[in-house]
Amino acid sequence: MDTLDTSKLGNPGAASMEQEMVRLEDIQTGTRLRGLTPGSVATVKAVNWFGDQAVEVIFDAGHGVQNRLVYRDDEASLELVEAGRPWSFDGDGELLRLVSEAHRIKLAWLFDRYLAVTTSIIEPLPHQISAVYDEMLPRQPLRYLLADDPGAGKTIMAGLLIRELMVRGELERCLIVSPGSLTEQWQDELAEKFGVEFEILTGDMIRAARTGNPFDTRNLLIARLDQMSRNDDLQEVFQQAQEWDLVIVDEAHRMSGHYQGTDLRLTKRYRLGQVLGAHCRNLLMLTATPHNGKEEDFQIFLALLDGDRFEGRFRDGIHTAEPSDMMRRMVKEDLRRFDGRPLFPERKSYTIQYELSDDEASLYNEVTEYVREEMNRAERFADIENQRRLNVGFALMILQRRLASSPEAIWRSIERRRERLEKRLREARMAMRTSAVPAAKEEQEIRLSDEDLDELYDEAPQEEREAVEQTLMDFATAARTVEELDVEIQHLKQLEARARALRLSGVDAKWNELSCILNNPLMVDDRGNRRKLVLFTEFRDTLAYLASQIRIRLGRPEAVVEIHGGVTREDRRKIVHAFMNDPEVLVLVANDAAGEGVNLQRAHLMVNYDLPWNPNRLEQRFGRIHRIGQDEVCHLW
Repeated sequence: MDTLDTSKLGNPGAASMEQEMVRLEDIQTGTRLRGLTPGSVATVKAVNWFGDQAVEVIFDAGHGVQNRLVYRDDEASLELVEAGRPWSFDGDGELLRLVSEAHRIKLAWLFDRYLAVTTSIIEPLPHQISAVYDEMLPRQPLRYLLADDPGAGKTIMAGLLIRELMVRGELERCLIVSPGSLTEQWQDELAEKFGVEFEILTGDMIRAARTGNPFDTRNLLIARLDQMSRNDDLQEVFQQAQEWDLVIVDEAHRMSGHYQGTDLRLTKRYRLGQVLGAHCRNLLMLTATPHNGKEEDFQIFLALLDGDRFEGRFRDGIHTAEPSDMMRRMVKEDLRRFDGRPLFPERKSYTIQYELSDDEASLYNEVTEYVREEMNRAERFADIENQRRLNVGFALMILQRRLASSPEAIWRSIERRRERLEKRLREARMAMRTSAVPAAKEEQEIRLSDEDLDELYDEAPQEEREAVEQTLMDFATAARTVEELDVEIQHLKQLEARARALRLSGVDAKWNELSCILNNPLMVDDRGNRRKLVLFTEFRDTLAYLASQIRIRLGRPEAVVEIHGGVTREDRRKIVHAFMNDPEVLVLVANDAAGEGVNLQRAHLMVNYDLPWNPNRLEQRFGRIHRIGQDEVCHLW
C-alpha cells in the first residue's frame, strides 16, 4: 500500500493549481500571477494580444504599473495564483451608456424609416417626405433634379436627405453650391433645423488651408456658384480633392447651355456643373424653373445628370426622353397637407393696362426713333467689328426697356449716357491735338460674347446685370468719328431735355395706375390697417423713384424699405427681417436681388411694376410670398 502524502491535504487548491498549466488565454484582467516579475505576485490590469502567440500584459506588482510581452514559450514560467473574472461590472457605466446609445442610433434607421424627420426641428409635409424617402433615398448613387414650384421647401427636402444619409453612415462629405445671396440662408437653416454645421468657403479659407486645398480639410462646405464657376484654378483644386459623398446645387437652372447655329454654347456655370457631377457619388440639383420653354435647352440641362441619355442635339420628333426617373416636379396646386387640404392658398393675378399721355407718347416715339437710327448706323460695321455692333444693339435695347419703366429711368439713363459720351469726345479731341492714339479702354470694358450676354440675361444675379447694363449704356456707340459722336451727343441733349421736362411735370400714367392699386380695398385689413406689399421693378432708377413716391404717398418714410444689387447681404437680411416682423414697415420695393431664396410670406400682396426679361423670374418673384406658411389668398398685379 502506497504511503499517503498528507502535505497536500490541508490545501486541496494548491494541488489543482500545480496540476493546471497557465496558458496565455488564462491571462485576463484581474488575474493574479507569479513569474511576471521576480519575487512578486502581479495583478493583471489589461491584456493586448499580438496575433495568437504573444500578449502584452499590463500589470501591477506593488511597485507601480508595468508592462511585459509574454510569449507561448513563457507559459511554463508562470504560476496562477488567482484566476481573473472573464466578465466584470466595475467598468465606466456612463461610457457604456454612451457607446450603447451610439450603436442604437447607428442602427435606428433600420427600425425608424423617418429617423431624420423625428430628429430634426421641422414640420414635414407629405410631398417633402415622398421626395426624400420614395424618390431620392432608393436611388443610390443619386443623380436627381428636384424641381417643385417655388416655396415648396426644397431646402427642407435637401436637409432631410443630408440628415438621413448621415445617420445611415453613407455621408461624411457634403458640398452645397448656391448663389452668393443664399449661402448664409443655407448655413442657418441646416444648423437650426437639422443640427448640421456647414462652413462657407471664403477667400481667407482658401488661402489659409493647411494642405493648400480647402476642399480636403472641410467635410461640410457651402460654396458660391459664381465664385467657383469663374475661377478655373479653384475648380482644379476641387478636382484634386477627395470625392464628395453628396453635392447639392441650388438654383441649378443657372447652369444653362444652348445651340447657336450648329455650335453648342455652354455657360461657365454649366461647365462647373460638369465638373461637380464628375467628382461626387450623389448629385442633387434644385430649381423651381427647370424649363425655359425650349425643349432643346432643357435636354442640354438634363445632360448634367445623364450625359449618355441626353447626348447630341435635340431634334423634334426624333429625340424623345422621359426624365421622370431622374426628376420630380410638383406644382403648387397638387401639394396637400396630411389631412388632404391644399397646402397653398389661392392666388389671383391682374393685368393692368394704361395709355400713355401725349407727352409720354411723344418722348417714347423720339427715343424709339433715336434707337432705330443708331441701330441702322451700327449695321455698317464689318464682321471684324461684330462685337461692337452687338454692344450697341444691346445698349439701345436697354434704353428702350428703361423708357417703358419710368420717366425717371429714361431721364437718368440718357443723362448718364450723354455725360459719358461727352467725356469720350473730350478725350478723343485731346488725343487729336497731341497726336496720341485714342485709348480703347471703353471698348475693352464692354467686350462680351454672345454666350456672356445670354448668361447675363438668363440667369445672372441682379447686381451683375446692373453693372454690365450700366457699362454698355455708358460706352457703346455707333459713332466712328469725332463728328458723328458730336452729332449723337447733340441728339441726346434734346432727348434729355424732353425727358427731364416730362419727369418734372409729374405726368406718369404708369405711376397713376400704381397709385390706384394702393387705394384698392385689398390694401387694408378689416380694422383699417394697411397691409404689407412687395413691389418688384427692374431698374435701380425706377426703384428709387417708386420708393420716394410711395413714401410721399403714405406720409411715412420709415414705412418703405428697398433691396437692390447694391445692398450687402447682411443689410439685406436686416431689411427682410424688418419687413417680416416690424408692423411699421409696410412696403418693400425691390428688384430681382430679392427674387430668389427670400422668404416674404408675411405679405400676400405683390405688384410687378416691370416685367422681367426672363418670364421664369415672374414665378420666382411670386414664390417669395406664395410659399409654405402663407395662409392668405395672394394677389399679384
